Amino acid sequence: MNVLVVEPGMAPYEKEINGLKDMQAIVDGMITASYPFEEKVAIVSNDEALVRGMEFNRSIEGGYGGICGPFFVCGLGEEDFCSLTPEQMDFYKKKYHHAEILLGFQKGEPVTSENCITLFTCVRDQREYRWCVRAVET
Repeated sequence: MNVLVVEPGMAPYEKEINGLKDMQAIVDGMITASYPFEEKVAIVSNDEALVRGMEFNRSIEGGYGGICGPFFVCGLGEEDFCSLTPEQMDFYKKKYHHAEILLGFQKGEPVTSENCITLFTCVRDQREYRWCVRAVET
């Protein structure tokens, strides 16, 4: 099965996997699946990522918040996971290409480097008069 692996702080990459042991090796433990998209794909991640304190990886829209630890994106067959199509692979590679940094939460949604901009400004030649302004997309 050809999947897209997404690790914290890294660009996603394609990987050929076979069976549960390979899935668990990618996510470093027991797996859980999320289905945040209308398209027939799944995000498979570590079921204990939060308990184990795994590093924040990417935000997931649609009320799913974020995923911690490594995960992979795969297709959905009639009864099981399957390979992504070439079109799906290209789409999700682009979608998860940029690594994100978790800055906090607002209204239960993660605030990341993808949806937040930080501006620093100061009075000319007077660094002690410096302000930080953070804008969050809502």
